Amino acid sequence: MHLFFYTIFCRLYLLGIRVVALWNPKAKLWLNGRKGLLGRIQSAVGPAKGREQSAILAPNPGPTVSPNSGEAKDSPLTTHHSPLVWMHCASLGEFEQGRPVLEALRDKYPGIKILLTFFSPSGYEVRKNYGGADFVFYLPMDSKANARRFLDIVQPDLVIWIKYEYWYHYLTALKKRKIPTLLVSGIFRPDQPFFKWYGRLHQYILESFTHLFVQTPASKDLLAGIGFTNNVTVNGDTRFDRVAAIVEKFVPLPAIEAFCGKYPTVVAGSTWPEDEEELDHYANTHPDMRFIIAPHEIHESHLKEIEKLFKHTIRYSVLQKRVPGTVSREQQHTNTLIIDNIGMLSRLYKYATITYIGGGFGDDGVHNVLEAAVYRKPVVFGPVYEKYIEAAELVDEGGAFPIKTALELEKVLNDLLADESAYKKVCQQAGQYVHSKTGATDAVLQFIQENRLLTS
Repeated sequence: MHLFFYTIFCRLYLLGIRVVALWNPKAKLWLNGRKGLLGRIQSAVGPAKGREQSAILAPNPGPTVSPNSGEAKDSPLTTHHSPLVWMHCASLGEFEQGRPVLEALRDKYPGIKILLTFFSPSGYEVRKNYGGADFVFYLPMDSKANARRFLDIVQPDLVIWIKYEYWYHYLTALKKRKIPTLLVSGIFRPDQPFFKWYGRLHQYILESFTHLFVQTPASKDLLAGIGFTNNVTVNGDTRFDRVAAIVEKFVPLPAIEAFCGKYPTVVAGSTWPEDEEELDHYANTHPDMRFIIAPHEIHESHLKEIEKLFKHTIRYSVLQKRVPGTVSREQQHTNTLIIDNIGMLSRLYKYATITYIGGGFGDDGVHNVLEAAVYRKPVVFGPVYEKYIEAAELVDEGGAFPIKTALELEKVLNDLLADESAYKKVCQQAGQYVHSKTGATDAVLQFIQENRLLTS
């Protein structure tokens, strides 16, 4: 009966996407990206009958080195002769969690092929040319037929699911085929269906995983309560490894450095209109500071709304075109930089005196606080953050400050800027929190190696 309702849900979801796609660009991308998708996957990855037995691979004992950047290999291939790892991420945030594992696998087992799939356009459209994977695609909508054909084509040797998205037909098909399947950086809460009286279908989905790597002891306890005791490991969140790697390989942004100069700078990342409305008064009344706004959505109408809120702005695309050493009279009074591209945010926080993370005034909650805290910078965000364990812990450690109003925001900023000793303490606590939580990626790789999931 539960499977019947699940099937109805999937069909209604697809129908809803088709309707919304008539006016919503993201829904249209979602829909168009799945047209002829299985055929394109078959052309790229190779028909199942054309694949030979996977080669035996020995782990590379060398140091961890990320793969070279470049475009993903999406050209037609009729066969591949190496073990294939399939990693699925719901969206861009989950990709950033899975990326350390993916890149470490590539280094440890250089002969493998990697297939990366996304459910959301916000992940696929940004990372469709990611050079660390051999193939990057949307995930076909969950159905028994799609799952069967997808697995017949791909024939993965190892599957890694990041954090969440539990698609019944894909996961149960993997279990039936006895394909090792890992959940990485899982997080569980009591209000999820797994732990309800009606959650048997969801529990059956969880039984499809060979092993579950979870972020917290609380998640492990919840799983133990429904019988998962021997295949659960608490190993933290791989995002800590990801942000630490970004700092180690930091590439400077000269235009940003020139804009900030020696001024105190607030970098606000992944902002929504509600966040920008909390920040604009402070920015407009502090010409002696610099503000960098990196909005979550960069479509033209939103950028123009930001320019209305903040009185003295310049876009990054314009700033880049400046001739070094020349500044117009208008630009002399500019104190707010609007980032009108995607991909820079994790490096922008390096230039901050104080960081602000958006999303905390919306229902979904605050965005990634770790990208800022790893640089040992104070973090400020809105009131909706409790379901994000790293944000809550960062507050408890004294490295972050939740605010509810613009007045509270201004007080936090003024206090931090006025007391150098207190400011340095907050910076230390923020950085120490992040760096103390690294190592989750190594635990996953150790499990794969010890259980010979990619060797024979």
